[in-house]
Formats: sequence, structure tokens, C-alpha cells
Amino acid sequence: MSDKYDVIVIGAGPGGYVAAIKAAQLGLKTACVESWTSEDGKSQVLGGTCLNVGCIPSKALLEVTHKFEEASHDFEGFGIQTKDVKIDVAKMMERKAGIVKQLTGGIGGLFKANGVTSIHGHGKLLAGRKVEVTDKDGKTATYEADNVIIATGSKPIEIPPAPFDGDHIVDSEGALEFDEVPKRLGIIGAGVIGLELGSVWARLGSEVTVLEAQESFLPAVDQQLAKDTLKQFQKQGLNIVLGARMTGAEVKRKLVNVSYEDSKGKQEAKFDKLIVAVGRRPYTDGALAEDSGVKMDERGFIFVDDTCKTEAPGVWAIGDVVRGPMLAHKASEEGVMVAERIAGHKPQVNYDCIPNVIYTTPEVAWVGKTEEEVKADGVEYNVGTFPFAANGRAMAANSTGGMVKIIADAKTDRILGFHVAGPQASEIVAQGVIAMEFGSSAEDLALTCFAHPTLSESVHEAALGVAGGAIHIANRRKKK
Repeated sequence: MSDKYDVIVIGAGPGGYVAAIKAAQLGLKTACVESWTSEDGKSQVLGGTCLNVGCIPSKALLEVTHKFEEASHDFEGFGIQTKDVKIDVAKMMERKAGIVKQLTGGIGGLFKANGVTSIHGHGKLLAGRKVEVTDKDGKTATYEADNVIIATGSKPIEIPPAPFDGDHIVDSEGALEFDEVPKRLGIIGAGVIGLELGSVWARLGSEVTVLEAQESFLPAVDQQLAKDTLKQFQKQGLNIVLGARMTGAEVKRKLVNVSYEDSKGKQEAKFDKLIVAVGRRPYTDGALAEDSGVKMDERGFIFVDDTCKTEAPGVWAIGDVVRGPMLAHKASEEGVMVAERIAGHKPQVNYDCIPNVIYTTPEVAWVGKTEEEVKADGVEYNVGTFPFAANGRAMAANSTGGMVKIIADAKTDRILGFHVAGPQASEIVAQGVIAMEFGSSAEDLALTCFAHPTLSESVHEAALGVAGGAIHIANRRKKK
């Protein structure tokens, strides 16, 4: 038996590494177990899916391809003349890898600075809060802790009609590693990941077809914004087919032959590459001994209460392995909450104020309830919207698509939902998160002074619009 710890965290993704750092900062003797190994097999890789093959590399590619798209098609309108703009895919991938390496290496530095012990190997929770770690050579060691935090994350879902082959049919990780631009690209799933990856390769010249089984586009998004965004994606050349149920995929002569069914019947399509982006599932394979005391549902999610406690004493679980949205920032907040609760404090994550973002162009971001959800709850409400087309800063930036939408309780004026589609929506949504975290009313935002000219003035105008008092657009007439 090795040294006993106050806290052992299994997993060093955005939930696990944050939990470990916070626990150490609170004076707890902390270790973090991570099995990810570098390609050369020599060193441990920290940061999990988000930093290595998810949020960070995808944003690096989205940023580069957005600049390429602007330089290729939009600069002329600014009076900037460009000719023969080219993309160097290898250089783009090299830059992405450099950003990932810098950030993941930084976590190792933070572990050292905060006194977190990093343990390289596959962690498995045993009974009695013991953690068995198997290293890359198959050797095992067992550690003991007063508290164990399970933060093993998630992995892409593989579907029977389109098994991954690592070359022609790939998951989201494989889609970040293409060494050339596919001529025809198929994507299964019009969710966040599918749309972001589709945008990356469409901007570089791929003919992109997105097949989505659901009849509605982005059903989790406020449908007023979702419908407007769908039109903008279609203008960009994304062929999004709704109600398309995948039935098979076969690789023949270096092409992926896809069969699916939609409202018109059986359909077929050929692609150079096929990305399967139908969601992710909890990565709990081999993470729990049968007698660990931790219970899971049939999909592999670990049962926890509102404070992320499992049914086993002293065992917690956070992030993608538990209920709630699979978001890096949600995992991090849960990690902080659990570490502080172990240290004797009583924080609570406000799950009603977790922002969601799609990093396409336009960006789509929201917090709180959609108009459809508020209506279904039977709550009387008021809505204020303001289009970026009427915003001076958006005009100057040639980014006038989309809008800000604020939904408020008709009786209390409390903000129930805050939705943005358009330029810098991922940043603007934080204003809604802060307002809702403080229990703000729409009037509170309406009475706040916003700098001019800024994109954020659209928030001000939408808030004014809740009461029918927007200045820079005509207001809807109130029904008498």
C-alpha cells in the first residue's frame, strides 16, 4: 500500500485537473491519476479530451478557417484586395498541435506549483476508497484516500451502421487530423460537434452534407434563433438534411457509400470522408470494481446527488460521467464544488446558469430556458429581441447575422432565458449568465449603461425590448 491521500482524482480532464488543483489549494493531500500517454509512449498527457482532441484543437481550426474564409471572400468588401489566398493544411495542423502542447504542458506545471501528485496509469476504484492504478507495462499499484473523485470523461459514440475504420469513417478526433481537405465530406449528426467540424472543412473547400435524424434543427436551442441560424449555414454551403436516418456505410474504392432514409424514401450518397458525430457516452469502462459501491444507469452514467456525491461514502463523480450537459466548464465547476465540499465548505453549482456555445459562424450561445420551454411550463413571459443588423459595431465588422433574445417572467421581470446568435455570442452570453446568477430582471439590464459602439449594445436593446422600449428598432405594438 502506497501513501494515503486526502483526495485521489481519477482523470485529468477539465473536471479532474481543476478538482485536483482546488483540493491541493485547500490544503488537502491530493493525487491525480491519468492514463493518457503521448504518441511515443514515453510520457503522460494531461488535459483530457477537451485540451487534446476536443474544445481547444477544434477552436484552433475554426479560428484559422474563419480567417481564411474572410480573406478569401469578405476582404474585398472592406477595400482590401487579396489574390490567390491559399491554405497550408500541414501548417494549420502544426499550429493546432503547438497550442495543445502548450496548454497540456501548462497543467503539469500547475500540478507542481500546487503540490498535486500526478500518477500515470489507468485508475480503477475498488471497495473502501482504494484506487488501483495499472501502468503502461501492466504493473499495478494500489492507493488509498479519504475521498475519491471520478472524472473519467466521455468518448464518441460509435453506431452499428458506420463503424470507425480510422481512415475513411472517423469520429470527431479523427476529423481533427485530416492531412488534406476532403472533396466530399459527410457528417452524421447536426449537433454542436458536427456543425463545428462541418464548418471547418466547408470553409476550406469541402462539399459538406450533414445528415441529422431529428426532424427539427438544434432542438435544444431556442427555435427562433435555430431557424435563423439554419438559413445562414445553408447560405454558407452546408447541406443539412433533417429527418435522415442512417442505415449503412461501406467503404469501396476509397469512397464511403452511405445509405439513409428521409421523408422522400431511401437515399444514397458518396463521400471521401465520413465523420460520425452523434454524441458522446460516459467513459466508465473498467473504472469501477463491482464492489466499489458506485451505481450506474444502463447508459454508463454514474448516479450522483446535486452535490456530485455517489452512493458510496467518500466517492464523488463529476463532468461527463454524470447527469447534465457534457461541457468542460460544467465539469470544472463541479470539480471546484466537490473539492470545497471535501474541505468542509458548502458551495453549490447553479445548474440553471450554465452557458452553452456552438463556435460556428454565426456563433450560437444561450443560458437558461428557451421560449419553447417557458411556454411548456405555462409561465407568462415577455420577450425582447434585437438584430445585429441594426447594430453599428456589427455593421463595421461585416457580421450582421443573428440577434440577441431575452425572455423574462411577465410578473416578476426575472430573466428566464438569454440567447445569442451572431458575432462573439460566446463572449456576450456571459453577460446573461452574470445577470441571471444575480437574479437580475430585464429592467436591470435595460437601466445599465453599455459602451457605444459595441456588440453588447444589442443586449441593452433586447432588454429594453422586453418592455416594448427598444430605441433602435421599431417595437411591437402591445395587444390591448
